[in-house]
Amino acid sequence: MKNKVTMQDIADTLNVSKNSVSQALTGKDGVSEETRRLIAETAERMGYVYGNGRRTRIGETPGFGTIALIASDYAFSMKSFFGEIYLSIEKEVKNRGCELIIQPIGRENAQALYLPPFLQKQSVDGVLILSHITTNYINAVIDTGIPTVLIDHHDPDIQADSILTNNRFATYEAVRHLAELGHLYIGFIGNIDVSPSYYERLEGFRMAARRFGLEIRDEWMLTDALEESGFVLEKMTSLKQQPTAWLCVNDGLGFMVNSALQQLGLKVPDDASVVSFDNGYLSRLATP
Repeated sequence: MKNKVTMQDIADTLNVSKNSVSQALTGKDGVSEETRRLIAETAERMGYVYGNGRRTRIGETPGFGTIALIASDYAFSMKSFFGEIYLSIEKEVKNRGCELIIQPIGRENAQALYLPPFLQKQSVDGVLILSHITTNYINAVIDTGIPTVLIDHHDPDIQADSILTNNRFATYEAVRHLAELGHLYIGFIGNIDVSPSYYERLEGFRMAARRFGLEIRDEWMLTDALEESGFVLEKMTSLKQQPTAWLCVNDGLGFMVNSALQQLGLKVPDDASVVSFDNGYLSRLATP
């Protein structure tokens, strides 16, 4: 039985990049019309199948009927943030008369690059990938040729459209707000290795600190923080001097920092201010 033709096969045949093939077959900018036509003709000749089982033809726009939403088990467990995104996706898919398939990806399957049957058989018309799985796994999904969009994740080694928060400028605005309140000593807490978004929030923090002349002390930069209340309290208790404000990469850490400050006898916001990302249910449960 002949193996299915992939975008890489077409790229190898024409001696072009796989990204160029993807751009040509999905109607994106980045390739000339001559190259687009050559790629489309080669795909047709080689029997390339696009998403819903139809062969791609020049000028043809793939139809959509079934959308797959995949994410790691961890991402699906983060109901406070990703739950709202999932519900919004489900509502929009339904409004457009499409079907939504939900598929968690376990760690073992991600490492083994095991794709769900609906991806192997290309029986869905589009894929949404929520947050990070692994770069190799995401590229394996993209290599199926099914149109794929990332949500809240991107990477230099992944060639795909992404829907993202403006992390740098949002953090910049948060720090500006704290600076305008008179805070000169601000701490940062979050594990920047967990997500590119967290790293970008650190970049926005540093940009604002430089712009507004704020002092950054190493002991206030908790860039490897675990999202555990015991860890947060221990780290903050060990500080010789507390900053007067904290920038937290998410509401979970914001909630824990708020709690730790109060356990240390500090009043929020009288003695210290706390800013966190997401505006999720934890930020609404916190006192204040």
